[in-house]
Amino acid sequence: MVLTGHCLCKAVTFKADVEEPLLTGYDHCDDCQRQSGSTYSLVVVVPKDKLTTEGPIKKWKGTADSGNSVYRWFCSECGSPIAHDPEAAPVIALKGGCLDSPIKKALKPTTEIWTHGKLPFCQEKLEHPFEYMPN
Repeated sequence: MVLTGHCLCKAVTFKADVEEPLLTGYDHCDDCQRQSGSTYSLVVVVPKDKLTTEGPIKKWKGTADSGNSVYRWFCSECGSPIAHDPEAAPVIALKGGCLDSPIKKALKPTTEIWTHGKLPFCQEKLEHPFEYMPN
């Protein structure tokens, strides 16, 4: 399976050549809520070494609860969030909304991460919840 996508203005494109995502789910952490401007962020986690990007990406460095750095990737032209990249992990979380339409329509989220930050009015529960990030 090849996951392809782009930002709103199409200046940034990406491709992840994977058999399947390592995780597809809702990320309820406060940073993802703020980055998405919504109650959670739909994430599709893939190995970093399987991802290629083209275009003007800007990276903002934040700090995770662990103290490690997390880089939030945005299109420098339109501001669309593309991914979040935990420096200490070999994986990257692509923002599901940026995937090409046929791919994102076929996603089947099964996991919720950072349910510690889940807003109380979010009622849906997926089969594999994690209070924080799974190991």
